[in-house]
Amino acid sequence: MPDNVEQDTEVKKLALWIRLISNSNIIEKEIRNLFRSEFGVTLPRFDLMSALYREPGGLTMGELSKRMLVSNGNVTGIVDRLQKEGLVKRWVLPTDRRIYSAGLTQKGRNDFKILADRHRQWIGDILGGLKDDEVTPMIEMMDRVREVLKVRNENKRAKK
Repeated sequence: MPDNVEQDTEVKKLALWIRLISNSNIIEKEIRNLFRSEFGVTLPRFDLMSALYREPGGLTMGELSKRMLVSNGNVTGIVDRLQKEGLVKRWVLPTDRRIYSAGLTQKGRNDFKILADRHRQWIGDILGGLKDDEVTPMIEMMDRVREVLKVRNENKRAKK
């Protein structure tokens, strides 16, 4: 009997994973299309600007790459384009001249604010069918999922 219960739980968790990724993909696709059609920008560009907006002192290229979960090469390409447009500035670290940091210029901060405000409106519209009293428990459950994943990763690291 415990085998069936364990199997049922595994099936439910797989169903949860499929729903999480499916819903995420649906929302991401719509957001990508909206950024492209309304502003002519890509979602990775928005994500990079968002990371820099939250860190007024800038981030190294490596830190950006980790936060965005992409290669240094991808980050460098986006930063190059944003720098040419005057939205990002780049400088070498005084402690290690091989490492570059990047930060938003004032124009970049102003432009990002416009993108972020519109992004918030789009998400509000996309998830508009959810009632307020449904959203809070979902946020709490997603926080719980993140907590479980964090503990799992910490346990994996401790075993190494």
